Amino acid sequence: MLKDIAPKPASGYVARARKLRKEMTLPEVLLWRLLRGQPQGVKFRRQHPSSRIGMDFYCLDARLVIEVDGIAHDMGDNPERDLNRDAWLRSNGIDTVRIPATDVLKDVAAVADGIVRLALSRLPLHHPAIAGRSPSPRQARGGFEKEL
Repeated sequence: MLKDIAPKPASGYVARARKLRKEMTLPEVLLWRLLRGQPQGVKFRRQHPSSRIGMDFYCLDARLVIEVDGIAHDMGDNPERDLNRDAWLRSNGIDTVRIPATDVLKDVAAVADGIVRLALSRLPLHHPAIAGRSPSPRQARGGFEKEL
């Protein structure tokens, strides 16, 4: 597993994340049901706190945030705030994918499959989730990592 490069949460944001995990929206709940079992070996976190923001879903190894956006993200200053937030994450080495909540409600399986494929494409060369790729240098010389 890679080192977590996401900035550490500010004071009070871990408690906020725990509260948000209990109050997830329907599209988030549906998507989490498919992502929580580490599909194809890719691990996702839900409502992951970082600095002063929360991420709907976060794949640490792929450096990828998944945001499920409802109608509220199109109103007021939210679009500009989302752009600033995405730019801040990008400056910290983390990319963001925004998925409309309506897309999740229409076909959650297709959305989850697309997310997993994107995450797999972003994993480092020797990540255990990548089937068919060459073993890591440590595995090749008989290191301590488990065989795939």
